[in-house]
Amino acid sequence: MTKLSVNINKIATLRNSRGGNTPNVVKASVDIQRFGAEGITIHPRPDERHIRYQDAYDLVPTIKTEYNIEGNPIKKFVDLVLDVKPTQVTLVPDSVDVLTSNAGWDTIKNESFLTEVISEFKRNDIRTSIFIDADLKMIENAIKTGTDRIELYTEKFASEYEKGNKDAVKPYVEASKLANSLGMRVNAGHDLNLDNIRFFAEQLPYLDEVSIGHALISESLYLGLENVVNMYLHRLKKD
Repeated sequence: MTKLSVNINKIATLRNSRGGNTPNVVKASVDIQRFGAEGITIHPRPDERHIRYQDAYDLVPTIKTEYNIEGNPIKKFVDLVLDVKPTQVTLVPDSVDVLTSNAGWDTIKNESFLTEVISEFKRNDIRTSIFIDADLKMIENAIKTGTDRIELYTEKFASEYEKGNKDAVKPYVEASKLANSLGMRVNAGHDLNLDNIRFFAEQLPYLDEVSIGHALISESLYLGLENVVNMYLHRLKKD
């Protein structure tokens, strides 16, 4: 079964909007795993507008499944990851002022940089993943960086699926096949939700993990966090 890692950034956003510690991201992490999720994801940004760097440390004792830290590998981020030593680090090419992740890596242009960063993480026994578009050239070159996995950027699929275009999944199917043939595992994330997750997971022949935050937390406002986590798990379950 494809693993579900829940991104808790939006819980931190709500906390930060009021100050104090409500809702508590540490308690949320404990509860989300208790509800059945197989991982917790955070994506700290330099301005700490949602997850704070201190949260990354505070969460460590609560993670009994897998811990995935996403972000742009600037020095502050690299130092954090090397200190925390999560299960996985996902490298995302976010600019400092970007609202949300909006593109994957150009693994050809950034091959040397990514190789250097990834080798440092792997020396510290941290699994690595590269956030990437469903572009076969970029995936083919990703293997040269030494990454363990790729994370497919799924915004385009989600946008087209909402319009009724189910063929939008085809590039992701081919991307997953290519990555697998090259020896890389496949993750996916961005705009996946309860409406499209089952179809996406069923179509991809190789899909190890999905990371879902904004949609899952938004859906939980109506349906409840425990219920929504289990709805995702049910949709990801192979028959």
